[in-house]
Amino acid sequence: MDIDVIQRVYRRYAQGYDVYFGALLQPGRKAIIEKMHCRPGDRILEVGVGTGLSLPLYPPDVRVTGIDISREMLARAHLRKHRLRLHHVSSLRLMNAESMQFPDDSFDKVVAMYVVSVAPNPARLVSEMRRVCRSGGELFMVNHFRHANPVVGGLERLVAPLSRLMGFHPDFSLENLLQETALDVEERTPVNMLGYWTLLRARNDKIAAEREPSRFGTA
Repeated sequence: MDIDVIQRVYRRYAQGYDVYFGALLQPGRKAIIEKMHCRPGDRILEVGVGTGLSLPLYPPDVRVTGIDISREMLARAHLRKHRLRLHHVSSLRLMNAESMQFPDDSFDKVVAMYVVSVAPNPARLVSEMRRVCRSGGELFMVNHFRHANPVVGGLERLVAPLSRLMGFHPDFSLENLLQETALDVEERTPVNMLGYWTLLRARNDKIAAEREPSRFGTA
């Protein structure tokens, strides 16, 4: 998938996204924010903030910036921010997560909820998350990855050609992502219905990343 395809799919999803994916995926959103153990003053970046379903879940004493590639999804996040008076949300910006317009070390924690299997270049996305997160900070992801069960995994591969219609890769491989990015994953937790999705917590070890720059893709 490329950016144009993603924008087109999520333009179609925007109006009904909260109905389709709100309650279904909200346990994972709650779980990942609990795992973040946010502290007062933490600078948090949410990559792929979508319609802002997660924004009310953050504590009021942090500073949250959200970005998304879909103008229509982001418009709904703005409405949610103003309707619920979410003063801890400092900025919501239209931006490509694979080429972020933030300086290095801008955030203490960077989180991507249901995003990495959507990105055209997941390794580049992770590289950018690393870059804008301070050294020693934390990276969080929650996503569906290809199922280990051969029957379920086979079904995911069967529908994979429909990725351009669905807006994500149903057979996205966690093992390939970890190999390509050398993420220092400290915790993996199953979340949502039947544990079909996985929550990852990783330490942002920039020294390790610099040792293997070839793994992280190019701009």
